[in-house]
Amino acid sequence: MPQPAGFVGVTANLGLKEGADDFAVVAAPSGPVTSAAVFTRSRFAGASVLLSRASDLAAFRGMVTISKNANVATGPTGEANALEVRRLAAEVVGVRPEELLVASTGVIGVQYPMEVLTPALEKLAGTGTDADFDAAAAAIMTTDTIAKIETRTVGSGEDAATITGIAKGVGMLEPDMATMLTYFFTDAAVPAAELDAVFRRVVDRTYNAVSIDTDTSTSDTAAIFASGTAGTVDLGEFEAALYDAALALVKKIASDGEGASKLITVSVSGARDDAQAKRVGKAIVNSPLVKTAVHGADPNWGRVAMAIGKLHEETDISPEHVRIAFGGTETYPVQVSANLLADLSTYLSGDEVSIEVDLGIASGAFTVYGCDLTDGYIRINADYTT
Repeated sequence: MPQPAGFVGVTANLGLKEGADDFAVVAAPSGPVTSAAVFTRSRFAGASVLLSRASDLAAFRGMVTISKNANVATGPTGEANALEVRRLAAEVVGVRPEELLVASTGVIGVQYPMEVLTPALEKLAGTGTDADFDAAAAAIMTTDTIAKIETRTVGSGEDAATITGIAKGVGMLEPDMATMLTYFFTDAAVPAAELDAVFRRVVDRTYNAVSIDTDTSTSDTAAIFASGTAGTVDLGEFEAALYDAALALVKKIASDGEGASKLITVSVSGARDDAQAKRVGKAIVNSPLVKTAVHGADPNWGRVAMAIGKLHEETDISPEHVRIAFGGTETYPVQVSANLLADLSTYLSGDEVSIEVDLGIASGAFTVYGCDLTDGYIRINADYTT
């Protein structure tokens, strides 16, 4: 696959993970780089988020990520440590500290072991080489079972630009302005204002449309960096390619949800507006009863009706106008036969399950993504720190 030009990087094991890289830095040290970023709105946002959010979001040249330690609820010491990690990482790739977005993911409430990190980072100073995006995707993982990376091109021939996106996140995942950690790198030249607008539109329809367990992370960060090496591109084509890459990453995230065995897609149409459609979709995909029914291949459409019905403030939703389907097969308001239930159970046994709802109100529509709820999720999170 082509790689976006202009980026250097380093991945390494600093001593937080056993047998795997826990550090990644990728940046474009030269050229007219532009960037955009969005972050969690958690009231318990970590030191890394607070530091990056207070920076000039259009002036980042790249990112540095520490995995296995979230640096959350660590007070002034954690804030000082985030600044020091950013300073040391900037020396690795030859940029100014304020040009690096810093992020961290992992256990909450534990200070960085700076006595370990500092000497390890000092040894890496000036070692940046052509960025290895596959290695970076692996280095930012925590409980992910697979590295998540997608690449798309914009344009053709020598004038083509490349977009590569990486992401991590499988739990504590109900986004609000961003989600987990995800970064896009492109060699397209996109002015900062246009890049910010495009990125926020894409995030809203992809990352803000995924939910694993309704819990918003304290460290959620999404960012894009444009080195400009490939020159200008058609912004419409750029947005379409970025959306396609982001959606593919979202589906990987949902499929890799902690303990998950199935990807759930909920498409809501006929809503008053897109916002209502999103609320309904989230109510369905976040319902433990819907999740467990899907896990057990039980075509219990009543669980979907329940999830819609609990939105008591949506007074324009009327049962007589609602349609519910699984994989395109209508289950409400039609009378479902025993044979049809058996066919639906077979459908629900697959790796991907689609639930469709039409509210019969107007033309609003939205699609959300999630996963089933399994005993594996309970075991992973019951034993997370022990």
